[in-house]
Amino acid sequence: MRIRTRELALTEGVAAGILFGTAAIFIRFLQGLDAFSIAFWRIIIACLALTAILIVAKRPFSLVLVRKNAKELLILSFFLGLHFIFFVSAVKDTTILNATVLVNISPIFSMLVSSFLFKIKPSRLALAGLTVSFIGVCIIAFAETITGSTGVQSGAFSSSLIGDLEAVLAAVVEAFYLNYGRKLRSEMSILTAVLPMYVLTAIVIGVIGLPVTQRTPALPAKTEFILPLLGLGIFPTAIAHTLYFSSLSNLKSFETATMALIEPIGATFLGMALFQEIPAPLFGFGAALTLLGILFVVKQKL
Repeated sequence: MRIRTRELALTEGVAAGILFGTAAIFIRFLQGLDAFSIAFWRIIIACLALTAILIVAKRPFSLVLVRKNAKELLILSFFLGLHFIFFVSAVKDTTILNATVLVNISPIFSMLVSSFLFKIKPSRLALAGLTVSFIGVCIIAFAETITGSTGVQSGAFSSSLIGDLEAVLAAVVEAFYLNYGRKLRSEMSILTAVLPMYVLTAIVIGVIGLPVTQRTPALPAKTEFILPLLGLGIFPTAIAHTLYFSSLSNLKSFETATMALIEPIGATFLGMALFQEIPAPLFGFGAALTLLGILFVVKQKL
């Protein structure tokens, strides 16, 4: 059995941050679907992928621990369901830039929740790193608005107030999710924790979406939606979000959230590779600050 270490948790967090950059790209290819359907099917696909891994790799799974922590799993599923709904809605209602930048203020909210509810204070170096990283992300946002390279809308943060607010709400519920999830992750293996949580999250999304959409989530009829949904369910959800949650075993909640600040950098490089969207030179400075801030956080000890 592999021993959990801080280095392994950091590797998981960084990998998750990189893969998170694919989420907004996939969602942009699903404009014909409502936010609840996208959120529901991405989590269903993630459940199927993880179930396949559980069976093929013969990973351990404890029903006893699931029953013991059923209340905590339900609470986490509620937060995660809201996060997915708000983030998908944000990507549909505002620019990719706005959504990815605003959702990544979650380290700030996570630090506040950790400090006031769980009495976990960040060190000065961690606080400095978080600040430097956030400044870097803001510079990336400014660089993108100069070139209009999002391919959706140019302009700073004025595209849609509703979408921007949804991204902020996604960051808030993510902060609670990470703080409450840290204790559960320390007590359960990763697949034992996330698989039932994802199943419950799908139920939460379906229940919340029913009165809003007046229908149950239906499988997309158009074949052009299948590949983006599969990509969304596998890469930023089954792989990235599972690694993200797994990193809580040896990281504080705001440290895990800080790793996700890599997302705008990854999204920008994907834009370069897929859409030939070349960022302004200022992007390099913002990316360097973001990575420097993450390095400060990485250097901390638990």
